[in-house]
Amino acid sequence: MSQEVIDRYTRLVNDFDARVQAAPDDSWDNQAPCDQWKARDVVSHIVGGMNGIVAGLSGGEAVEVDDADIVGSWNTARDRTLAAVSSGDLTKSVQGPFGPQPAEQVIGRLMCTDVLVHTWDLARAVGGDEQLDQDAVAQAYSGLKPMDAMIRMPGVFGPKVETPEGAPLQTEFLNFLGRTV
Repeated sequence: MSQEVIDRYTRLVNDFDARVQAAPDDSWDNQAPCDQWKARDVVSHIVGGMNGIVAGLSGGEAVEVDDADIVGSWNTARDRTLAAVSSGDLTKSVQGPFGPQPAEQVIGRLMCTDVLVHTWDLARAVGGDEQLDQDAVAQAYSGLKPMDAMIRMPGVFGPKVETPEGAPLQTEFLNFLGRTV
C-alpha cells in the first residue's frame, strides 16, 4: 500500500507544481475560491502541511513558510517532502489534524485530497489549468462522501453547492466541497 500512496501523492504534488510554476508573477495576490485566501495563501497552506509531514517523518521542527518568496518556499517544500515521503517510514506516527496517525494515512487520505482540491483553487485564482486528475477526483470524492457532516465543520469545507444535472464528476466533487465552478 505504501508505494501506491507515494505514487499517488507524487502525481498530485507534480500537478500542483505545474500550476505553481505556470502562475504569472503578478497573480499571487489574486483572490482564491477559499474565503479570505489569496493564491499565495493556497500555496502557503500546502507548504505548511508538507513542512509538517517532513518534520514528523524526520523528528525535526517544521520549517516556516516564507510568504514573500512563495515559489521558493514551494520549491523547497516540494523537494524535501517528496524525498522524505519516498524514503521515510510511512508506518511512523505523525501529527495529523485528528491527532497522531500513521504517516501513510495522513498522506494518503488527507494530504492527497488537500493537494488535489487546492490544485483547482490555485488554478482558479491564477487563471491556470483547472482540469484535475479524474481518478484522483473519483477516489477522493468516494472517501469524502461518508464524512459529509464532519467536513462541514468551520475551517474545513463550506456548505455544498447544488450541482447541475449531468455535470462532470469534477464539478460534482468541487460543488460537494463548497466550490462554485
